[in-house]
Amino acid sequence: MVKNVFRRLTNWELWPFNVLYFPISAVWLWYMIRSRAVWFFTPSNPTISFGGFEGEGKKEIYEQFPAYLIPKTIYADQTMGLNQVLDAINNAGISYPFIVKPDVGMKGILFRKIDNENQLSSYHQKMPARYVIQEWIDMPMEVSVFYYRYPGSDKGVVSGFFAKELLHVVGDGKSKLHALIRKHPRAFLRENELRRKHSHAYEHVFMNGEKYYLSYAGNHNRGARFISLEHEIDEALHKTFDELNKQTPHFYYGRYDIKASSIEDLKAGKNFYILEYNGAGAEPNHIYDAGLSLSQAYREILYHWKILYEISRHNHRNGFPYWSFKKGLDFMRQSNAHFKKLGEIE
Repeated sequence: MVKNVFRRLTNWELWPFNVLYFPISAVWLWYMIRSRAVWFFTPSNPTISFGGFEGEGKKEIYEQFPAYLIPKTIYADQTMGLNQVLDAINNAGISYPFIVKPDVGMKGILFRKIDNENQLSSYHQKMPARYVIQEWIDMPMEVSVFYYRYPGSDKGVVSGFFAKELLHVVGDGKSKLHALIRKHPRAFLRENELRRKHSHAYEHVFMNGEKYYLSYAGNHNRGARFISLEHEIDEALHKTFDELNKQTPHFYYGRYDIKASSIEDLKAGKNFYILEYNGAGAEPNHIYDAGLSLSQAYREILYHWKILYEISRHNHRNGFPYWSFKKGLDFMRQSNAHFKKLGEIE
């Protein structure tokens, strides 16, 4: 226990979000003051609710991309019986395994891989809001690309590029799952959650070298490891995302989560799918697992905040107003209530 606490304190990447960002929060406040708007970021992506800061639905984002760039996707909610959901899945040509996640979600909450009807039934019964059912994309690479483009410019900037390694443990032929989790440099942080999710395998001993996935959500706070691909950022990658951005001309600032067959194919603009797009609320997640000092990480965050402010200000001056204080507050309250409800069943 003392060792785990020490690991948290000495590694800034393991700090809670509020603790990490508090020392630079005055800069965010300064952008509010300069903009004379609490929600100064809302025009950054004017066709996404709240600029994509939080609380936006995946459906509204997916519908702005060409269908061929998105995995087969349908939506379900509690107005539908399980048989209706199963019929919709069959009609969409989606087969097991597939992914389910809340339409309005964040940080991998209630993200699940579904292997059979029993798992789907359990998820459907407890999910209190509309959720996404999406085909499982069996491609070898999951990557994130942070891209921004100033309004009026034909070209943008890829400021971050990394691959994701999903949270997993590797058996040694003698340790039970709970022991592997406690020894894992990331999994130990979510031991209580993982005990609930993997109770069926908690006492299981995995063979030497056997890989067991603890989460299929490629989020840092869910234990995914990020592997820098900064050295792969080149003109070809920029061209791919400049072309992609033309498909959604009012997406100016955010991070794409993508499954691809290879980096080479992604640079060639082929054989990839967009899993998610995160707007104004997207962290420059390439700061993690990059060997940066805390001060270097802060510089990167502040650099992106400046860009977010400048894009938002430009769009505000050109017909996309800041959200009013009341509109944003009401939206935040609804969003917080929604996430609280999801958190209670996570």
